[in-house]
Amino acid sequence: MAVKITKPTESYKILGVDPGTNILGYAVLEVDGKNLRVLNFGVFHLEKYEDHHEKLKEIFLQLQEIIETYLPKQLAIEAPFYGKNVQSMLKLGRAQGVAMAAAMTMGLEIQEYAPKKIKQSITGNGNASKEQVAAMLESILKIKISSKHLDATDALGVAVTHFNQSGGILGGQKKHSGWASFIKDNPDKVKK
Repeated sequence: MAVKITKPTESYKILGVDPGTNILGYAVLEVDGKNLRVLNFGVFHLEKYEDHHEKLKEIFLQLQEIIETYLPKQLAIEAPFYGKNVQSMLKLGRAQGVAMAAAMTMGLEIQEYAPKKIKQSITGNGNASKEQVAAMLESILKIKISSKHLDATDALGVAVTHFNQSGGILGGQKKHSGWASFIKDNPDKVKK
């Protein structure tokens, strides 16, 4: 379950979250030197709680338990997408807010990513399906994702996206100060 990366980094963990009030996806990635490893991923089933406030409380408590167990430094969370159902958007926004509050109270750095940005980072296609994202994550991370974990793939995807955007090489690229810096690092890109 490890992927080789070329840029050594300090060891740290990323908690990825795909917020939801019925099903919430989570994933914990460890970045250690040249390895990216999945420590845990899955879903919280919250349908059994009829009261919305009880669901929010469970999100907070269960995420804090994961944070206490794995001690991630960063939370990468999927931002709510815009929909036509205002009530659904409010509930999703509350779930995201509670997840962020759980992370903030534990001292995590927080970064949000739009669903299209996550799909683009993982598959190269901002309109990819959950199945396409899962297949690419299986290939990148050398793991098997069963159909029961498809709701967790968005959380895994947002964690990998955060890694990429933070300078990892699974799709992210080194930042350059200008054209001269880019050419210096990539002489093979110049046509002669």
